[in-house]
Formats: sequence, structure tokens, C-alpha cells
Amino acid sequence: MVGRLDRWEQLLERQLAAAPYVLLVISTVLCLLTGARPWLTVGLAVLAGGWLWLVPRGAVYVAGLVLLIGALCTQGVWFASFFGFTGYLHSWQYLKGKWRFAGVTGTAAISSAAYSGGLPEPTPFSILTFLFFTGAIVAGVGLFSFVGEITAERSAERKRMVSQLEQTMRENAGLHAQLLVQAREAGVLDERQRMAAEIHDTLAQGLTGIITQLQAARQSQDWHHVDLAVRLARESLAEARRSVNAVGPGQLEAAPLPEALEEVVDRWNELHGTPAEFTITGTVRPMHPEVEETLLRTAQEALANVAKHANASRVGLTLSYMEDLVTLDVRDDGVGFDPKLTAFGLTAMRKRVDRLAGTLEIESEAGAGTAISASLPAVARG
Repeated sequence: MVGRLDRWEQLLERQLAAAPYVLLVISTVLCLLTGARPWLTVGLAVLAGGWLWLVPRGAVYVAGLVLLIGALCTQGVWFASFFGFTGYLHSWQYLKGKWRFAGVTGTAAISSAAYSGGLPEPTPFSILTFLFFTGAIVAGVGLFSFVGEITAERSAERKRMVSQLEQTMRENAGLHAQLLVQAREAGVLDERQRMAAEIHDTLAQGLTGIITQLQAARQSQDWHHVDLAVRLARESLAEARRSVNAVGPGQLEAAPLPEALEEVVDRWNELHGTPAEFTITGTVRPMHPEVEETLLRTAQEALANVAKHANASRVGLTLSYMEDLVTLDVRDDGVGFDPKLTAFGLTAMRKRVDRLAGTLEIESEAGAGTAISASLPAVARG
């Protein structure tokens, strides 16, 4: 819409620039056809054309233009009907303040005299008639010019607003890119802290249990402790594999986000034997790498919490693409928990989402399962 209005304004400006020359030619041709003196008419018309073309715009230019209009009107009323419009237009355009009305009044007086066949007779009726028509022309020109100025000011204001809006959008885009870079740097540190705590809570405890069971087996020669150590070793190996998979965005490098999430869900289902379904809604489109990685990490952390604490029989993940948001919902029918309790995994999950100006909502009740919803701005891949 804005581009079309700009094209119309440019076309109007070109037409207004060409209009004086066109009106001068039309007036000259009509006067010559109605019996005007050819050489004098053409000479004055050429002089007026040169004045329009060569003289710099200003008070001197307008004064000379009004005088030329007066001289041309002595050759025929057609110059008052057509070329006289240039006097109104340029008086208002190139003069300031009350001088505008001086130029318009001079042109109007010349036109009124041309229409009436010369200067008014020295009678009250003729003088009043002349002044009435001159004043009416000045009032009409002033009114339409004032309306044109208001329109031009609004157009200029619209252009300024559009320019400011475009500049603001560019600044916001740059700021958002900077925020994403900062989020990535901060996310690396958070990921290290999360992995350190997770290794301590899972692998270190598992290895400690294995050592304890093997020591007990060596002392008592009881194979039951060996069986327990083997089981702990398998569980720790599974945790190690899950932790390794969560270190970097390997899935996202090999596949788009929906495929990476589906692979995570299938692997989790195979590892834990709990039915898990993955659903996609909306039109799939590539998101910014930081957005996709955050959603992938959120899914991994949520599934890890389900495996550790939920004792669920079913899990469902839904990835939703909306106009300005992309949302990941993870629901289970497990034992639930008190959302007010602070857990390391949930805190890290919330930090990741918050850094990208997203929201994380957690709903859970004892015996009613848990629902986690992460919503992030739908920033397209650059």
C-alpha cells in the first residue's frame, strides 16, 4: 500500500512539473486559432517558457511570472483560462506567508480583467464586480492550497512513521540476534552446570553403588550382589548414553526439529518401555537454531524427569507451529508432584526458555500426572 502511494505521489509531482509548459502550449494554440497576433503571441510564449525553464524559483521568479501572465492575457483570454493556473500554483509554492496571497491576488486580478475584457470602468458596480470575482478566486485558490498542504504534511508524516517503523524493526532484529548470541554463551555455562549435577546424581551414584555391591560380593561370595552390580552398571550405562546424547545438538545437525524429537521419543520409548506418542500441529517450518535446540533440550529433560519420577504408563509430546509462537507440550499420566518444589532439571529448563523470551508452564497434581508447556517466539532460521 505504501509503495503504491509513493508511486502515485511521484507521478503527481512529474505531472505538476510538466503542467505549466502544457498549459502554455494549449493557451498559445487556442489564441492563435482565434486570431491573436502570431509573432507577438509566440514571442511572449517563448519568453514565458524560458522564464519557467531558466529562472531560479523565488520571489523574483514569481513576480516575473505574474507580469508575463498579464502580458500574455492581452493577447487572449485563453492564457487566463489555462496558463494563469501556473501563477496560482507557483505563487503558493514558492512564496511564504502573506506574499503567497500577493502573488495569487495579482494573478486573480489579471484573470478577472481578462475575463471582463479589460480593467473595470470607474463605476461602483464595475469595481465591486471586479473585486468580488478577484476575491472569490483568491479565496478558492487559498482554500484548495490549504487542503493540499494538509494532505502533503500528512503524507510526509506517514513517510516519517514508516521510516521510523522500518528503522525500529531493523534495530529489533539486530537486538534479537545479539540476545540469541548471549543466550547461547550463557546456555553453554548452564549446560555444563546441568551436566555436572546430572553426572553427580546419576553416574556417580551408580558407580558408587556398583563398587559397594562388588565389595560385598567379594566379602560374602554372594552372586546376588554381582547381579545387583550388573543391573546398576546397565542403568548407569543408559544414563551415560542419555547424557552424551544431550551434550550437543547432534540430532538437529542430522535432521529437522520434528524428526529429531521423534527420534528422541522413539529412543526413550525403547529404553524405558513406556508408550510415548509424538504429534505435530501447524505448518512445519525451520526455526532459528537456538529455538530448535531449546525445544529439543526441553523435551529431553522432561522425558528424563518422567523416567525418574513419574511412574507413568503413557507419555505424549506435541510440537505446535503457530503464527508467532512454536510450542512444545509434554504430558504424562504419572504420580505428579508439587510444582512449587524446585528441582535442578526444571530450573535449568526454565532458564533456557526464559533466555529466548519464552514461557514455561508446569501443571501437576498428586496422582493426576504432569503437563509441561514451553512456548518460544517463532523466529525463522536466518
